[in-house]
Amino acid sequence: MPRLLDKLAQPTRNELALYKLKGVVIVLVLALISQWLGSTKPFTSLGLGSLTLGIGLGAMIGNTLLHTLSPPVLDGVDFAKGPLLRLGVVLFGLRLTFSDIADVGVVGVVIDVVVVVSILCLAMLIGRKALGLDVQTSLLIGAGSAICGAAAILATEPVVKGAPHKVSVAIATVVTFGTLSLFAYPAIYHALPLTDAQFSLFVGATVHEVAQVVAIGSSINEHVADMAVVEKMVRVMLLAPVLMVLSSIVGRSTGDETKKVVIPWFAFVFIAVCAVNSLDFLSDLLRSWLLMVDQILLTMAMVALGLRTNLRAVCQVGKKPFLLAAVLYGVLLCGGLVLVQFAHR
Repeated sequence: MPRLLDKLAQPTRNELALYKLKGVVIVLVLALISQWLGSTKPFTSLGLGSLTLGIGLGAMIGNTLLHTLSPPVLDGVDFAKGPLLRLGVVLFGLRLTFSDIADVGVVGVVIDVVVVVSILCLAMLIGRKALGLDVQTSLLIGAGSAICGAAAILATEPVVKGAPHKVSVAIATVVTFGTLSLFAYPAIYHALPLTDAQFSLFVGATVHEVAQVVAIGSSINEHVADMAVVEKMVRVMLLAPVLMVLSSIVGRSTGDETKKVVIPWFAFVFIAVCAVNSLDFLSDLLRSWLLMVDQILLTMAMVALGLRTNLRAVCQVGKKPFLLAAVLYGVLLCGGLVLVQFAHR
């Protein structure tokens, strides 16, 4: 009799699907709220977009009300930071075309490659050897600093398999120094004898977030903003090869030589989407609609990560992740200036 009652108490497959859908809907609603907040002046002036606000809103709710959700509903939350995140990364390729590479020229591409490779190597060297951080935290902070902030961290998370609180810590570091850039970079432009071409190259090759690149460039003039964004887009395009390399690094770092290296399939699809976008097959209307969907998917992933983040675990991480991010930020500033000065001799 008890076994029969247990079977009757268990939800059916359809009920489990509805619970999971409920979790996805909760994440979607919070993502839409984050997008609305991100479009308001107080947050746009600070360069805080929907991705940053999404993880913040998710963390606040996750650490106060998450215990009220049943496990099947939480499966829907995890779906948002899993398959939906990967789809969002794939659609992110619609922001790029192969002609972007031609626009920045060989010098721009070389500078981007040097920045990405050096920052990732320094993140592993300093994070692991000097600060004693784990591989996942070091790589997440390195990817966010080297490539494109929160979006790069989100794309890297499935590869390095970092816990939600590690992802949140990494995002917090790039948000902190990315926000600082909104004030530091215009000051650098006015303090140093940089041409518009040099400054746009400097901004595109070293600033964390695409939105921050737009904000900083626009504070100077429209031409600087346009050139800086193109340089930044080429840097973003390096995301796919970086994910493949990181997959191999993480596989070796486990200490299990027999462990199979997982190749992130969505990195290949990301490149394919870039190729399709380069061929100009898509209408402007369809492309803009897909980009809107992409922004929603990425924001949903951030909300889901926030919901699953234990703020106690974040606090227990300490100052070392921020110290690593600070060192990387200093290298981006100083090294970036040296590179653009050398490139335009």
